[in-house]
Amino acid sequence: MFRNFRRVLLATSLTGVLAAQAVHANVVVVLNSRDATVQLLDQKSYRSLQTFPVGKEPHHLMPTPDNKSVIVASSMGNELVFLDPKSGQVQRRIKDVLDPYQIGFTPDQKYFVSTALRLDHVDLYRYNGRDFTLTKRIPLPKLPSHVAFDAKSTMAFVTQQGSDQVSAIDLASGTVRWTLPVGKLPAGIAMTPDDRYLLVGIMGSDYVEVIDWRARKTVKRIKAGAGAHNFRAQGDGRYTYVSNRVANSINIIDQKTLENVGQINVPGGPDCMEITADGKTMWVTLRWIKKVAVIDLATRKLTKMIPVGRSPHGVFFANSSARL
Repeated sequence: MFRNFRRVLLATSLTGVLAAQAVHANVVVVLNSRDATVQLLDQKSYRSLQTFPVGKEPHHLMPTPDNKSVIVASSMGNELVFLDPKSGQVQRRIKDVLDPYQIGFTPDQKYFVSTALRLDHVDLYRYNGRDFTLTKRIPLPKLPSHVAFDAKSTMAFVTQQGSDQVSAIDLASGTVRWTLPVGKLPAGIAMTPDDRYLLVGIMGSDYVEVIDWRARKTVKRIKAGAGAHNFRAQGDGRYTYVSNRVANSINIIDQKTLENVGQINVPGGPDCMEITADGKTMWVTLRWIKKVAVIDLATRKLTKMIPVGRSPHGVFFANSSARL
């Protein structure tokens, strides 16, 4: 009888563990910047699974090239926190990284770049698959914000919100190759899939600035919404989305024609976006109203609003679409 009880107890325990793993396999990681917390949501049930403290002001996050970790940049905490991309649990921390605001790996995975919005510099690291070696600290005029790269991993392009500029950094030498004036408060920046143009969200106005980075000049302005801020590509090599924090909308940009081809209305200051692997659903952080929105991309309709912490910013899940 006791042996049978042990079997039932063991089976029940294993069922509980497997159920917990199944839930965590669909985790959504949300950074609550003002609360200094990471919040984990279940992608299927929309329930909050866990909230835990992380370094002060976590803003952005991204997966490592091998997809075995997702890195949270804790800007005022001066550290990088590595999470398991499927469960959201902490794997390790790298301290004494000064003010990591936006972070990025070059396409060839040899460099890791961190912008220090508060301290007005960009840090360039060599990356060997696990360890980061600081090779150059590059001063920039004011409030270096987001970063993008060319396809050959020769250049990093950084927006500077405080000086209304974009700078091109030569990665081999760690020097600024050129700086170009753009619209007011440039924020998000993305390279088009053909490696020809940089798209810059002009947060102080209502458009996306298109830069021919080889010719070093602006070639077009794509009308968007007020507070044009950040980008997330559909993953099909054609379309990308830009969030408009003031207009409470998201525009769809055709990266081939460089035209605005659609709009999704989203309340509460939409910011960072993530898209499921099937391309059907978008999750968006809403900075001003402590919520995350879920959008059906086929109908362009808001389907769910999930309460989270204060000033939610970065969002990530492992089963996401490609980022081009």
